[in-house]
Amino acid sequence: MIRTKPQIRVPATYMRGGTSKGVFFSLNDLPPEAQHPGEARDKLLMRVIGSPDPYAKQIDGMGGATSSTSKTVIVSASEQPDHDVDYLFGQVSIDKPFVDWSGNCGNLSAAVGPFAIQAGLVSSERLPRNGIAEVRVWQANINKTIIVHVPMIDGRVQETGDFELDGVTFPAAEIQVDFLDPAAGDSSLFPTGNLIDRLDVPGIGTFNASLITAGIPTIFIDAESLGYQGTELQEEINNDEKALAMFETIRSYGALKMGLIADLEEAKSRQHTPKIAFVSPAQTCLSSSGKTITADEIDLHVRALSMGKLHHAMMGTAAVAIASAASVPGTLVNLAAGGGEKSSVTFGHPSGTLKVGAQASLMSGEWTINKVSMSRSARVLMEGFVRVPFNVFE
Repeated sequence: MIRTKPQIRVPATYMRGGTSKGVFFSLNDLPPEAQHPGEARDKLLMRVIGSPDPYAKQIDGMGGATSSTSKTVIVSASEQPDHDVDYLFGQVSIDKPFVDWSGNCGNLSAAVGPFAIQAGLVSSERLPRNGIAEVRVWQANINKTIIVHVPMIDGRVQETGDFELDGVTFPAAEIQVDFLDPAAGDSSLFPTGNLIDRLDVPGIGTFNASLITAGIPTIFIDAESLGYQGTELQEEINNDEKALAMFETIRSYGALKMGLIADLEEAKSRQHTPKIAFVSPAQTCLSSSGKTITADEIDLHVRALSMGKLHHAMMGTAAVAIASAASVPGTLVNLAAGGGEKSSVTFGHPSGTLKVGAQASLMSGEWTINKVSMSRSARVLMEGFVRVPFNVFE
C-alpha cells in the first residue's frame, strides 16, 4: 500500500436554493491557494464536486450529475459600498475539466442571504429578531446587485414553512429575491438592437430569435419553428441526442450573434452562457409530477436548456430573462404570452408554474429593466467539512 498524506478538510455548507443545490464556502475558509481566482481554485472546486467525470455521475464528489447540482458558491464580506456580501458562482462542468464563471445562478441566489447570515457575514445591527432581513448581495460574476429578503424568527433564519415551489418536493419558507438592473454589464438589453432577429444556423435552418442579456444571456426561439409543442418534458428532449446536438449548435451561433464569443470553438468552454429556451402560447398539459397545468392559469410555456440538457424546472437567471423579455412588447416571449404591456407573467415549465415580475422602462428608444422579482426558498442540507485529496493542487 502506498503511504499518502491525509485529505484536506475545508469548511463548507451544502444548501438547496430554489430548484438547485450546491456547495457553499466562506472565502476565508478556503485553502490559501484557492482564495484567489485561478487554476488552484478551479482544481479544488472540481474535486469537491467530483469532476471531470467521464462516467458523468460525479460519484466521487458532492455533485449530483446534473446542471442543477454541479454548483459551487463563494461568499465573502463585501468590498462594495452599501452591500453586505460578495457572491461568486462557479458552474462546474460534469465531464470536462473546467469551471464556468461567466454567469450567475438565480436559484442559488436565494440561498446566499441565509448562508451569509448564518456565517456571520451580515452585521447583527441589520438583522431583525423577527421579520424580514434584507441582505444586499453583490453578484461578482456579473457585477449586479441582488436583494435577498430572508425571514427571521427569534433571531435566526426561518427555513421551514408552507411556501411551495414547483420542482421542489417539500414546502419551505418563502424568500423573495430582487434582481436590480439585471441586464449584463453596461451592454444593451438586446445586444443586436433588435427585439427579434433572424438567426441563421447552417445545416439546421433560420429561426426568429429574441436575444436578451437580462439575468443571464438567453436565446428565445418559438417552439413551433423547432418542431415542438413547447410542453415537452425532460425525457423527450434529453433522450434525443440529435435534438441536443441541434440545440447546442443553435446556442453556439446565438452566442456568436450576441457577441459573447469570437468564434464557435469558444462555445465548448462556455457551457453556462448563453442559455437557449423555446416558448409557446398557453396550453393545457401535464407536469413531470403528473399535475395538470391548465391554459387559463398561465400566460405561456417556456422550456430551457442548461449545460446541454433540458432543465427539470427553470433556472432562476433564465426566469429573470423570461420576465424581462415578457415585459417588452414585441419580443417572442411577449408575443407568446399574448402581447402588450406586462408587469408580470406566469409561465409553465416541466415541473409546474412560476410567476415572475419585471419593471421595464423605455428611455430614448432603449429598453431597460429596473428590477425583476420572484419567490424562491432555501435550506441548509448539511454543514461541516468537505474533504479533498492532499494532492488536489498538483
